[in-house]
Amino acid sequence: MRYDFKTLVSRKGTGAAKWEQMYGWNPNAKDGVVPLSVADMELKNPPEVIEGLREFLNHAVLGYAMAYDEFYDAVIAWQKTRHNWDIKKEWIVNTPGVVSAFFAAVRAFTNPGDGVIIFKPVYYPFAMAIEKNERELINCPLINTDGYYTIDYDKFDELARESKNKLLIFCSPHNPVGRVWKREELEKVAEIAIKNDLIVVSDEIWNDLIMPGYEHTVMAAVNEELNDRLITCTAPSKSFNLAGMGTSNIIISNEKLRETFKKSVDVVHGGTINILGYKCCELAYTKCGEWLEEVIELIDTNQKIVKKFFEDNFPKIKAPLVEGTYLQWMDFRTLGMTNKELEEFMHMEAEFFLDEGYIFGEEGNGYERINLAAPTDVIERALGRLGQALKKVYK
Repeated sequence: MRYDFKTLVSRKGTGAAKWEQMYGWNPNAKDGVVPLSVADMELKNPPEVIEGLREFLNHAVLGYAMAYDEFYDAVIAWQKTRHNWDIKKEWIVNTPGVVSAFFAAVRAFTNPGDGVIIFKPVYYPFAMAIEKNERELINCPLINTDGYYTIDYDKFDELARESKNKLLIFCSPHNPVGRVWKREELEKVAEIAIKNDLIVVSDEIWNDLIMPGYEHTVMAAVNEELNDRLITCTAPSKSFNLAGMGTSNIIISNEKLRETFKKSVDVVHGGTINILGYKCCELAYTKCGEWLEEVIELIDTNQKIVKKFFEDNFPKIKAPLVEGTYLQWMDFRTLGMTNKELEEFMHMEAEFFLDEGYIFGEEGNGYERINLAAPTDVIERALGRLGQALKKVYK
């Protein structure tokens, strides 16, 4: 590989969210233990981003910023070359993150008491955006068939027909279960949404992180009619480890929908975006494609190591390979532990710090989500600690 994915940078004492969280859970976590929970990478940023940012800072004035032509060109070209998606400059609305976009969309297109549909287990800020805005969370649970998840279209259609349900927040690729939805699956979702007059927020922040053999289809490509009611959330943050830069590109082709969304965004943060976030996004999309390809190879290697570890040592624990994202969804239900017991076991006995499955909904009870975006030896050492702890409880 051209890039360095072996060097671990300790983030202890730097304010890194998941590292601070780890020491909150277990203040005695040993040096060398790396949290594999929150979805940012334990990898160095692309050198092209760091070098480009240094050059920019040599002459920059760090005042108020707005999107500029080179930034727009980079976003437009990336969507075209990576996803065969033709978008226009005026369709792009910038927010400090996709989570703030969820909140803005819920406020913009529903009223208190209205229903918002999600497919659990799913990224927990979906629920936060609904409940904190005093809307009703309408759950259409995914169907789990031996660790392979599919959409319950009959249930979705039933829920979509209810007049109080106005909005769908959809995760594509899906976090945490790692599905890359097939085109025909997306077509069914679109058909039901159109038929029942639902606004659709499609969270596609993971759309660049697709494992070999799979292909992401943007929701905007499956049904032209859907685009009049579609909000697509994208960002360079997961793909290039830039979450701290706070720059997302929300793409809305329908002008009326876009203006309504922008008003809701402006109520919260006035449209201000980090000046360095714009530059990092531009640099990532114009200079870091090769880096991303190598990251995908690393993630695929790591997920196969995790799967084989359980198959060889603890076969009742399941860790199916993911189709997309860098998050592997692992089934520990065979241990017979409550959520609290499993969490305590992971944090204190195994020093194995993950995202607990229950935070994604009750469908995640007994599951754990591991972040695979780390040097391979970090994954292997973590599995070693887990293995020693599991020997005491696995039957």
